[in-house]
Amino acid sequence: MYKSLRNNIKLARLLPLLLAFASSSLFAGNNISYAPTDAGQLPKAVLGTAPAPQGESLAYFADNPKAVGYLARPADGTPKGSVILIHEWNGLGERVKQVADAFAAEGYLALAADLYSGRTGSNRDENMKLVRETLANPDMLIKNLDSAANYLKSQNNTTGKVATIGWCYGGGVALSYALGSENHEATAIFYGRLLDDPEKMQHIHHEIYGTFAETDTGIPVAQVNAFVTALRKADIANDVHIYDDVKHGFWLHVDRDPDTNLKPALNAWQRLKAYLARTID
Repeated sequence: MYKSLRNNIKLARLLPLLLAFASSSLFAGNNISYAPTDAGQLPKAVLGTAPAPQGESLAYFADNPKAVGYLARPADGTPKGSVILIHEWNGLGERVKQVADAFAAEGYLALAADLYSGRTGSNRDENMKLVRETLANPDMLIKNLDSAANYLKSQNNTTGKVATIGWCYGGGVALSYALGSENHEATAIFYGRLLDDPEKMQHIHHEIYGTFAETDTGIPVAQVNAFVTALRKADIANDVHIYDDVKHGFWLHVDRDPDTNLKPALNAWQRLKAYLARTID
């Protein structure tokens, strides 16, 4: 009996290592070659012309094994920071995975988080159900993203600094994470829900990047202006811009209206690259 118990203990100790091996080998992808965009160039991912994702699935959150993110690892080069990408309201899909590849091509270790436990929505009702369910448990969201940040900080060949980047639902979650955790050094919000309380903003300890759309009815210009005012009152450095004539989602989905979206999306990308360079590189 003692021998059987000892063997069980050994197996229990080996199980986490076996799971880690499975998550990194059964779903293994390729390292992404260094190929940063030129000054006048957007990533193919946001133009809808990127190839299929080249990275790997990663079970990074021990508290919820159903949460499977997507890791895009850059080929060896000069160490840069890492980025956590936070998906839109429909869940972790191919577009965000392709954007993770684009960040890896810029030299960043990129992990697209999964906040929906492997689920995605296919219509407004399904999306809203997932949004409400997860926002009702903010502590779990923070734990999820802390696990993502801890994984990235444990990896070699990075600066050890982490930024979050979120779109729509993910932009609002990125702000909540900035308010609820000190485990990262930068936050980039693309048309996500906001707040205008300077006292609550005091919990933020780094510069905030924001990109918003003038014709976004869900996040109107007045709300963005109130957010910036609160940031300034809280003495938080920020780079927030509202782009004229574009709609919600214009950056991640340039291909929906390229004639209108291309120029502002390029400016937002240039601002984002400069922001990451000064905060996590």
